[in-house]
Amino acid sequence: MAEYRRRRPDSSTFVLDLLAEQLDALAPDGGRSHDVVDLGGGTGGSATALAGRGHRVTVVEPSPDALASLERRTAEAGLTGRITGRQGDAADLLDLLGPASADVVVCHRVLDVVDSAADALAAMAAVLRPGGLLSLLVAQRDAAVLAHALAGHLALARQTYADRSRFDHGSVVRLVEAAGFTVVASHGVGAIAALVAESVLDAQPGARADLAALESEVSQDPAFRALAPHLHVLARVD
Repeated sequence: MAEYRRRRPDSSTFVLDLLAEQLDALAPDGGRSHDVVDLGGGTGGSATALAGRGHRVTVVEPSPDALASLERRTAEAGLTGRITGRQGDAADLLDLLGPASADVVVCHRVLDVVDSAADALAAMAAVLRPGGLLSLLVAQRDAAVLAHALAGHLALARQTYADRSRFDHGSVVRLVEAAGFTVVASHGVGAIAALVAESVLDAQPGARADLAALESEVSQDPAFRALAPHLHVLARVD
């Protein structure tokens, strides 16, 4: 895993580390770059990290402003030719890219806002080559319930708990499997980090590294995974 320095462990870094490990496992000799689709990739935070590791990344993003920022960021990072921006969303994936055109689809914080999660996952499966990998990050209902309650918003906590359209581990796994994927691994992200005060991290030498290690250690424990603000699922298309 990457080393965390002078900052709180965050979901983006943790998840990109998980994805990088999986991509390395696909090509253990390090000699293969992959065709990656970053759905809803915005201004390219994930795309630049992946392209920097030698992969070819297509960012599919509905916002033209975000795509313009992506182009500038790509040039500044010296990654021109490795990152391509295409305007669209999950519903446009097949038309934009064609079937069996990618090795990896990255879908981080997007499935929560699409009109149909099932249709979006089906489109992701269709653009992946056989054995292709899905990196999926979603917000979890149970963690939102707890956060609202601790903040004193009890009515909102009850509404959130009753909203079964929000994701938890079981519902995400069922959706992913119904779309033709096999789940490889699932991790809770942020279960501990969200509860530790910044003052504790500043006061104790090595606290940030210990927090990062603890997050990694508990991320696959079902009890902690259920309370994590985000759930990351790695899955392969059958």
